[in-house]
Amino acid sequence: MPIKSYLAHPIEDKMDVLLDKLSKIEACEVVPSKNQNLIIVVTETIDDDEEQLLQNKLEAIEEIKLLSLVSGFNSPQNS
Repeated sequence: MPIKSYLAHPIEDKMDVLLDKLSKIEACEVVPSKNQNLIIVVTETIDDDEEQLLQNKLEAIEEIKLLSLVSGFNSPQNS
């Protein structure tokens, strides 16, 4: 189960639009920074296939200027 955290830097004047788009993605939890123009994004997916779909969604968001991976963790699944 991949769990990752990111810092999302919006394109200038697109913070609200980016926050709205990220909030609509089911696998994302978003927290806007109170003193910086960035959004903390925590993602959790079931498996690598779902993770790839999520990555494709994030890459398609035009309002993201920079998306920095801060931490990643993948817990092994029991079969």
